Amino acid sequence: MKKRILVIDDDEDILEVLKMILQDAGYQVILSANGMATENISAVKPDLLLLDLRLAGSDKDGAQICSELKSGDALRHLPVMLISAEANVDAIARECGANAYVQKPFDMHELVSQVKQYVA
Repeated sequence: MKKRILVIDDDEDILEVLKMILQDAGYQVILSANGMATENISAVKPDLLLLDLRLAGSDKDGAQICSELKSGDALRHLPVMLISAEANVDAIARECGANAYVQKPFDMHELVSQVKQYVA
């Protein structure tokens, strides 16, 4: 069974690029153009969450969503990888408890390599 990756990003073009890259790498990809409540993420049952920091139209940003997931019991185990153009994405990832981060613009081979570390 294919591993499932949930991608949350408000940029439709980025979503489509990530979908193509990750599907080509053999993953099942679920896309969301805005933030999701923790219970909705739980219902998707992803093996990895790829999460943008800035989510236009959402009442929470990616760091807030990540912090909620990592502070609760139900999804604490879920690997979260931030993806952002923010200059300090490394510090934000540490602060919210993310497992990893990818800086935009990203190299697709580096992205897949990092994903494979969390979703074998």
